[in-house]
Amino acid sequence: MPGSPYTDLDRPPLDARRLRRALIVPDGLWTELVLHTETGSTNADAAEAARSGAPEGLVVVAERQTAGRGRRGRSWESPARAGIAVSVLLRPGTAVPDRGWPAVPAARHGWLPLLAGVALVEAVDRLAELGSALKWPNDLLVWPRLVPPRPAPTGAEPAGPDPAGLDRPRPGQVGPEPPSPGPNGLLRPNPRAAGPAPVGPPSEGEAKCAGILAEGVATNAEEPAAVVLGVGLNVTLRADELPVNPTGLPATSLQLAGAVATDRDPLLRELLRGIERWYGRWRAVGGDARECGLHEAYVRSCATLGREVRVLLPGGKDLVGVATAIDPDGHLVLDTAVGERRVAAGEVLHLR
Repeated sequence: MPGSPYTDLDRPPLDARRLRRALIVPDGLWTELVLHTETGSTNADAAEAARSGAPEGLVVVAERQTAGRGRRGRSWESPARAGIAVSVLLRPGTAVPDRGWPAVPAARHGWLPLLAGVALVEAVDRLAELGSALKWPNDLLVWPRLVPPRPAPTGAEPAGPDPAGLDRPRPGQVGPEPPSPGPNGLLRPNPRAAGPAPVGPPSEGEAKCAGILAEGVATNAEEPAAVVLGVGLNVTLRADELPVNPTGLPATSLQLAGAVATDRDPLLRELLRGIERWYGRWRAVGGDARECGLHEAYVRSCATLGREVRVLLPGGKDLVGVATAIDPDGHLVLDTAVGERRVAAGEVLHLR
């Protein structure tokens, strides 16, 4: 995709100095922030750094990617300064005694892209003030808010609506009951919770605004594999700049969806702080998503549950069924014509 025809006044550059000052703090997760004007792929850059021995906490950001990647090998590009392209280097398999973090078993590393998805929903909900939710496993869907936010009590943090158009509970507020554990420890949407189910917009109003890609990086035989976690978010793309999704789900940007704010600096800070917050909780309990609250937070943000879906599986096969739950490993549970199936990887199409 060619460079942006718009000026820096339309799309100001990120401020590397301010980002570093805000994010690289004593006892924080982030250790270094590299900002490229242009690069092939932030994930590839972070992976190369991992192979060279870079520590956990490296952040690689690019104003423009020329060879960004998504799931199923798809390319992801956007004009310069029109989105957020960021990758972080994590080493969840390595214990960190100073923080009290045990090593996380590799079987639990699949939660990392879901963790980033939760952080992304929280950032968009807080700053862009849009309806937002996740299509399993981690595509961000956005749409204009359906209702204005409720007035916050005096002295309380302003509360914005959740993806279903209802307010998520904030500290000190009474909100809907959390999802209840079902058989085999699955979390399912609570049928007594206020508001419509499933979370998310009607299928005809869905549009993808961001994607997340996690990649394992083998370093050497003596160390556990590192994980590079990449996020691509469309912020100010115009309609004629949007990519075409071969599965038919239209793309959008925060600006096109009616975001009240599209300043990329605070969005990136909020996203990285959210990843840091959730990653710290998850690491502290050895990657147990139920114990740290990540499992419940993901279920609350998931637009796929309760929907009839088709899942495109690796290898070319597909499954059709109703998405009923997220299991403790982050897998999608489907009720199909031939019984219950659990999906560890695949691309979901919402049928209704």
